[in-house]
Amino acid sequence: MTVWPYQEAVTVVIGGELDHCSAPQVRQQLDDLLMDERVVHVVLDLENLTFMDSSGIGVLLGRLRKLSARGGSLSVKGMQPSVEKLFRLSGLDRVIGIVDSRKGGRA
Repeated sequence: MTVWPYQEAVTVVIGGELDHCSAPQVRQQLDDLLMDERVVHVVLDLENLTFMDSSGIGVLLGRLRKLSARGGSLSVKGMQPSVEKLFRLSGLDRVIGIVDSRKGGRA
């Protein structure tokens, strides 16, 4: 996981798989980042994420809850087709913003 601060939002690059094996580590790294109360807007760059299961969904929802509690937001960009399909089938696209990186706005 790589973290890039940019203006008001922090971009976090997540690659590989976000599943039951990797979810605890990613959760902890994101929680460590969120310990800084100045972090209120997070964009997850998922371009290199090849797989996500329900454990990954739980990680995203938990971080969304934490950010929302402080008036912040969580969004994603650059999803692979298989990850985007899971994202839409699970309804995550209704609660987590999708940034269209080609246009610089929401998809």
